[in-house]
Amino acid sequence: MYSNKVVLYSFLLCYTIPCIMSSISQKHRDFVSEPMGEKLVTDVAGIGDVLGKRLEDAGFNKAYVLLGQFLILHKQEDLFTDWLEITVRTNSKQQADCYNCLKEWCDAFL
Repeated sequence: MYSNKVVLYSFLLCYTIPCIMSSISQKHRDFVSEPMGEKLVTDVAGIGDVLGKRLEDAGFNKAYVLLGQFLILHKQEDLFTDWLEITVRTNSKQQADCYNCLKEWCDAFL
């Protein structure tokens, strides 16, 4: 017989990890899977056409320029997400998606 801990652990693996993994978009997976190069700012998860245009108007046309701002703000989530909200009027989901995408890219390539 299995102990209660083993059953609980198995349940958590089967039901919570797929939920976490499914919340990561294909756009996020694509972005973090390769070097940044000349990717557009709209290639970053959380940044669609409307926010991309706002970022371009603010001088952030390429993903590496947005990454520069992320690094200037010391990869600190609260500073970066506040900056996004103030600069291009992002919502909390867009902020989190963008932050997590850039952070994971940095973890993989820097």
